[in-house]
Amino acid sequence: MALSWNEIKDRAIRFSKEWQDTEREEADAKPFLVEFFNIFGISSKRVSTFEHKVKKLSQADGYIDLLWKGVILVEMKSRGKNLDKAYQQAINYFPGLKEYDLPKYILVSDFERFRLYDLEEGTHQEFLLKDLYQNVKLFGFILGYQTKSYKSEDPVNILAAERMGKLHDRLKEIGYEGHELEVYLVRILFCLFAEDTSIFEKRLFQDYIERKTNEDGSDLAAHLAQLFHILNTPQQKRLKNIDEHLNQFPYVNGKLFAEYLPPASFDSKMRELLLHCCALDWSKISPAIFGSLFQSVMNPIERRNLGAHYTSEKNILKLIKPLFLDELWREFESIKTNRNKLTEFHKKLSTLKFLDPACGCGNFLVITYRELRLLEIEILRALNKSGQGWLNVSDIIWLDVDMVYGIEYEEFPARIAEVAMWLIDHQMNMQISVEFGQYFARLPLKKSANITHGNALRLDWESIVPKNQLTYILGNPPFVGKSNQNAVQKADMDKVFIKVDGAGVLDYVTAWYIKAARYIQDTTIKAAFVSTNSIVQGEQVGILWNELFSKYKVKIHFAHRTFNWKNEARGNAAVHVVIIGFANFDINEKYIYEYENIKAEPHELKAKNINPYLVEGKDLVILGRTIPLNNVPKMIYGSKPVDDGNFFFSDDEKELFIQKEPNAIKYIKPVLSSHQFLNGQNRWCLWLENITPDELKKMPFVLKRLENIKNFRALSTKESVKKQAATPMLFSEIRQPKSSYIIIPRHSSESRKYIPFGFFEPEIIVSDSCTALPNAALFHFGILTSEMHNVWIRHICGRIKSDFRYSNVLVYNNFPWPESPNEKQIKAIETAAQKVLDARKAFPDSSLADLYDSLTMPPILVKAHQELDKAVDLCYRPQAFVSEAKRMEFLFELYEKYTAGLFAKEKPKTKKKESAQAIE
Repeated sequence: MALSWNEIKDRAIRFSKEWQDTEREEADAKPFLVEFFNIFGISSKRVSTFEHKVKKLSQADGYIDLLWKGVILVEMKSRGKNLDKAYQQAINYFPGLKEYDLPKYILVSDFERFRLYDLEEGTHQEFLLKDLYQNVKLFGFILGYQTKSYKSEDPVNILAAERMGKLHDRLKEIGYEGHELEVYLVRILFCLFAEDTSIFEKRLFQDYIERKTNEDGSDLAAHLAQLFHILNTPQQKRLKNIDEHLNQFPYVNGKLFAEYLPPASFDSKMRELLLHCCALDWSKISPAIFGSLFQSVMNPIERRNLGAHYTSEKNILKLIKPLFLDELWREFESIKTNRNKLTEFHKKLSTLKFLDPACGCGNFLVITYRELRLLEIEILRALNKSGQGWLNVSDIIWLDVDMVYGIEYEEFPARIAEVAMWLIDHQMNMQISVEFGQYFARLPLKKSANITHGNALRLDWESIVPKNQLTYILGNPPFVGKSNQNAVQKADMDKVFIKVDGAGVLDYVTAWYIKAARYIQDTTIKAAFVSTNSIVQGEQVGILWNELFSKYKVKIHFAHRTFNWKNEARGNAAVHVVIIGFANFDINEKYIYEYENIKAEPHELKAKNINPYLVEGKDLVILGRTIPLNNVPKMIYGSKPVDDGNFFFSDDEKELFIQKEPNAIKYIKPVLSSHQFLNGQNRWCLWLENITPDELKKMPFVLKRLENIKNFRALSTKESVKKQAATPMLFSEIRQPKSSYIIIPRHSSESRKYIPFGFFEPEIIVSDSCTALPNAALFHFGILTSEMHNVWIRHICGRIKSDFRYSNVLVYNNFPWPESPNEKQIKAIETAAQKVLDARKAFPDSSLADLYDSLTMPPILVKAHQELDKAVDLCYRPQAFVSEAKRMEFLFELYEKYTAGLFAKEKPKTKKKESAQAIE
């Protein structure tokens, strides 16, 4: 049992008085150091070697005054000697040490002065012997009494994954694999953490391997099996004659070491690998990355990208702070001077319960628990203002790991989550020990986190934790889009979304929203999930949120708008996500966290109500419509070829074809796809709508292409396409405008502030990757090209990855146009719209993709768009819009006004395929 700081300080004072007159290195160094370690209750016999012989770089023999392998090297000098030279002498010993024996600290002293070097941090502290009692906490590393700052990108994490990974690979090579291998490595990882965080005595595990096992590794597996048995055996039940070193290991319990494992097998290289793992300071690895570390160990590909499964603490805090943490801290600040209320608050804190129904390796639960324990420390500080402390600090630590619950689909992430919770609990107990001067550890383990291995979408959550006991639901459910769902996941979705029209388009994460919404009915439970931003855009909004609002009466309490959910891994792809906090009841103060861009920091905005587009406004959803809200031209889908490429030509292909088939020239027309339109590229197609049979007979190369199309369509699994094999000269679906039209690319980059639209004549064929607006005027072009419409797109449009997927059914037909623009306003918009077109013409060699790139957009075009935006805004209202959010609030209000009573006339579309004049 480690000593309390109070006792250590008392021992330090006695030590200083006893040795205050000591001067000579030769006579007094060894007894001085023996008594120095005794200050901390550490026997120098176990941890250190005096006069340790090494070969220096010069090949001369050197003798280290004291070496505690892997921990500290001490060099003593007589009183008054130069400590700089003593430090250099200590450094000169390093070439003679094995890598895993290299110390992390160097202490040099002349009996009167102490200088402690932290080699990993590159810092040092100096003080006098008489002040040792004031500086004993510098030696917290001896006992694991240290407060660590965790950095997920810290090199120790990479080294840990690599070294454990090599051990994993070697064990797997010899045939030790599967369940047994995973459990075996979890146990070893626990032991590595344990000896660096004072669960075990410092270096106890490493010393056991070094001293008790053969260098060839032949008996290492047997010793580990014996150790695992001891860790699962209470002291009173252990054999009386077991090895003394082995008996120093504590009883751990927690069932971590309970399962019988078949013995593994080691060789000298594997033993060396394990010792190299021991040499790392595992206390520097946060339990929040424990699961990520384990997964990277088990998977060589992920090992090269440590953190692929690790969610940064910064991102986790974005969820837990508005969900509960900020509120708890505000409450604490308001009552911290009232002892009675503080005690009640402490009791309340201890009764909170948290569920992560997709917990993985437990990152969210670990950070949640850590933050609650930090708040508990602040409560205890406030209660202990007198400084008298407590007789037994364990009596006033009320929070424990059984306050968290988790559900995890895979077995071993679930077990890792349990271990990670024990580790963070122990580290917080060490912080308590530092704070209040009493060593506090929960060994043997009596409680554990309630982690269930199972399918959260099939389990009854009340069987995990009754909802009348739960306080919060939180987490980061899987981000699986509809096209990537496997058969089991699709079955899960069907089970959750029974009789919900259109649910087949929903992402997998939405099922957790529905499960949570059902579970929290008639409770005060608050929930928050991280989700892909697709659930607040496009067609998913109407399907999911209509269900949540109408059936489950959900209210959004806070939301983070789209930002990068970037892990701390090198090269790890970022996902565009939102965070949504919700409950079955309403609150007065709601918050939206807005980002200037997806990589920026959030700004907090108060809101009266948050709608599912994460904008202040009423709880409405935008559903598909077949006709526009306003009296504007109808938008149509471009023509669809279904031809296996036989209708189309590049510039070179067209020239070659005309040389072979000169009669075809009048039937070859320019065609526009989204890609060609945006990138200024030419493409051509055979357009044979009005060709006669005798003309076709004269063009054998055209006939060959038509034969290819006929055969291609005949093999289709769709009956409608098979029928079109009878008319191979025609596009499968023809919707070519008969007059000039505006072209709208269906897919466009989200990085553009404005999606480029353009005017074209009917001689230019528009393909099905675009939409078209026939009979449109400059006024329509101006409105659609403006910031007003582009903001609507950004919020209402569906997405493919992060790019916009424009839809007339959802976006255009629901867009609220200006109510009653007068001739002056229409003229102003037309004039400004023409300036935009003229500005484009000033750069004939630049594509629209280049012109509308945020970094290369010419100033003249920027200015033209700004003038157009101003003209369009004035068509809506005289006041300027101060932000994108305010624009959307205004547009939603206008939408509500336009739609009042309209839905009774036309049922909005949610699932069925649109007609030829519509786009899904």
